[in-house]
Amino acid sequence: MNPHVDGYITRETRWKDETIALREVLLGEGLDEDYKWGKPCYASGGTNIAIIQSMSDFLSLMFFKGILLADPQGLLEEQGENTHAARRVCFRSAEDVAAYSDAVKALIKAAIVVEEMGTPLPPRPKTVLCDELQDALDADPALARAFDELTPGRQREYNLYISGAKQSATRARRVEKYAPQILAGKGMRE
Repeated sequence: MNPHVDGYITRETRWKDETIALREVLLGEGLDEDYKWGKPCYASGGTNIAIIQSMSDFLSLMFFKGILLADPQGLLEEQGENTHAARRVCFRSAEDVAAYSDAVKALIKAAIVVEEMGTPLPPRPKTVLCDELQDALDADPALARAFDELTPGRQREYNLYISGAKQSATRARRVEKYAPQILAGKGMRE
């Protein structure tokens, strides 16, 4: 048991009982407990398996490579349209943790096997750039080269942020604002 996780649980107001119950299930399956990204994180053989995430409407147990797990109970949910591999189980009560504990244990065992076997993730679908970003890249070869040299994650982050604006004019302003950063080879938050 990690003392940082103890502190996390002490500070937890909404999902304390559920977190305690879920922690028992995770530790009972032999996972190592750590505190990463401000949350209880569970690993096997030094590789992250799952993380507890407290949301406003539910407590989530997110499996890092959930896309690779068989889920006969149908508990795993996608986190959002832009999430590739992670899948989560949502709990809304301590009773949910108890009711799903056998299925969660099976998911943990499967996640450990996936890591031990080195099962690769399926390729991420190709990112389709929003029109304003694509137009700017087409018009400026230096910007296009710099964008192509960014990591796929940085490219996705720029595209998601720029395409998130409702109006084309706003999307174009966002491209203009971040063009110098892209040319410098930096991600949005660098």
